[in-house]
Amino acid sequence: MPKLTLKYQSGEEIKKGDRVMFHGLLGEIELVASDPDDPETSWHMEEFGGGVRIKEPVSGLTFIPADQIDECEDLEFVSRAN
Repeated sequence: MPKLTLKYQSGEEIKKGDRVMFHGLLGEIELVASDPDDPETSWHMEEFGGGVRIKEPVSGLTFIPADQIDECEDLEFVSRAN
């Protein structure tokens, strides 16, 4: 399985630690499963084909599979982590 490049609808690459708006709430990208050789994310790659996990105060953790990110209008990039 090749490495994926996951992007927001606005075109920025999704990176761990990004601040985002998700369903109108401020959240953070907790995990980016895009590299099958990364031991932290390889399980997600095998099970879901990659994607991102978002942490926000209402829903807690939400995983969005890579093939659904392009359609996820409720995920907006806010800023990069310092």
